[in-house]
Amino acid sequence: MNFPENLRYTKDHEWISLEGNVATIGITDFAQRELGDIVYVDINTVGKTLNAEEVFGTVEAVKTVSDLFLPIAGTIAEVNSALNDKPEAVNNDPYGEGWMVKVTVTNPADIEALMDAAAYGALVA
Repeated sequence: MNFPENLRYTKDHEWISLEGNVATIGITDFAQRELGDIVYVDINTVGKTLNAEEVFGTVEAVKTVSDLFLPIAGTIAEVNSALNDKPEAVNNDPYGEGWMVKVTVTNPADIEALMDAAAYGALVA
């Protein structure tokens, strides 16, 4: 499985990258494999300010629906609208075209509390 070194990870299987105070968030390669074929991504929290670990949406696969948890506090600034027509991008490219939201982060230093690639790899091993 692929866990890029430049990202941080959560126990709930989300990844996050941070540029300045804007974070891009999606689900990990492990998560998309566990879910199976993703058929729908439902995120209607644009403009909302949420705390870390609050639900920002759901992802629906053939066999289950799973909540999506925000890794760090912030305001949902943008949703990847391409997932409306191509939810399978989450399976095919979870760290690229399959990103889910962009968030204006409340405190960028909070990312340091999340797991690095080695720690996440150990969690899912």
